[in-house]
Amino acid sequence: MSGSLKKAREPWFAVRRELSPQRSSVLTIVSFALPLLIWAAVSYLPFLWHPDVQLQLSANRADVSTVYVAGDRVSKSYFPEFQEAVRSQNEDLKKQLSSDDPLAGASESSVRRANKKVLRHLVPLLIQNKWIKDDQATDDEAIYHAWGELASSSRRLKSPSLSEENLAIVEDNWKAMSAIAPNYVSDNFVSTPLLSLIPQGKTSNPDYLPAPDQVLAAGVKVFSIPADGDRPSMVQRIGHSLQIVFGGFCLAALVGVPIGVVCGTYPFFSRLVEPFTDFFRYMPAPTFSTLLVAIFLANDAPKIALVFVGTFFQLVLVTANTTRRLDMPLLEAAQTLGASQRQLLTRVVVPGILPNLYDDLRILLGWAWTWLVIAELVGVKSGLTEFIETQGRFRNFDMVFPIIILIGLIGFFTDQILSLIKGLVFPYTEDGTKAASHPILKAVLFIPRLVLRLLTNRSASGTT
Repeated sequence: MSGSLKKAREPWFAVRRELSPQRSSVLTIVSFALPLLIWAAVSYLPFLWHPDVQLQLSANRADVSTVYVAGDRVSKSYFPEFQEAVRSQNEDLKKQLSSDDPLAGASESSVRRANKKVLRHLVPLLIQNKWIKDDQATDDEAIYHAWGELASSSRRLKSPSLSEENLAIVEDNWKAMSAIAPNYVSDNFVSTPLLSLIPQGKTSNPDYLPAPDQVLAAGVKVFSIPADGDRPSMVQRIGHSLQIVFGGFCLAALVGVPIGVVCGTYPFFSRLVEPFTDFFRYMPAPTFSTLLVAIFLANDAPKIALVFVGTFFQLVLVTANTTRRLDMPLLEAAQTLGASQRQLLTRVVVPGILPNLYDDLRILLGWAWTWLVIAELVGVKSGLTEFIETQGRFRNFDMVFPIIILIGLIGFFTDQILSLIKGLVFPYTEDGTKAASHPILKAVLFIPRLVLRLLTNRSASGTT
């Protein structure tokens, strides 16, 4: 009893004292949940920061050239002005319709085109309420009948719904339409000008910070888009980006690790190589992009080369520093036992630094990921970056965020997997002890260990 009370009273804040596994797990979850909760609060709580209004229903203003459609965002200060301008436009139209010249000199064909635009302003709400499908956005006959259902109150839009003001406009327009064309005829559409619907909207974040549900919906949509000709699918883009990052990093490790080990072991090579390497690492890798394209042409080779250049020089210095931190007593003991210079390097230095070198490579792999976006812009744009750049140019940030999050998740889970693998490769380290009790690793290794145990028992019984 006293032991459990003592454990319960352990402080959460103590200098250089490890937390219990349970508390560490809780804080890990909170670390991810807290930013998500802040993002959700900013997006959904109405009394917090919402500087814009996202249009759910738009209309055309005759006095401006800018055209807004549903989904666009306008400032809170502009939205009431937008509504009042359309109301004023409707009042002027009512006066015009009661005059001797209801068309005000306009041709019937131009009025019909304008009327079809008015009808199609309702399309986003019809699609969201599943009255029509996405491919019916220009099906004027289906839209025409939807107006009739709304005017007769046989059906109601639910989410989002029409305001009472707009319902009244729907009824007025339908009276004009049904009086002239009770059944839709594409070649002889209503030639009497129709009233515009009043814009409707909801408070929202700016377009560069979409709400979590918008990002989730866009992410599902993005991954459902199949490959089409020269346009790759998202899975193919991910594969391409992984090829760039791991190709450049593996080449850097293959060349840089031996150089770093030699520099950290022999002062001769350290003074010969490290000064220039230290100087060169301050040169921004993107400055070499034009040169790399000239050397390797415009496909994937210059992209991999850029990741190599951005990682290699850091890797050499980090590896050399890790090698120098090897305990001298190990080298002295080996020399006492008669080890040669070659044996010191291959049997003492390299095995002694491997656990720390493994951690260095994990960190530097994260460094390589930071060069991905720049690398994929070199030469011909490709991979995940090409998608981000294209969607960002059109301010489709709800499609940009899923890819940014995806890159972070790939890097994070890659690092976690490598951390678990370290426990298997180096079981004698502290990480190896932790990994031995990790539930995921236990589950993965259960069957191989069971098979090994059965083979061992069978071998032992056969010997006896």
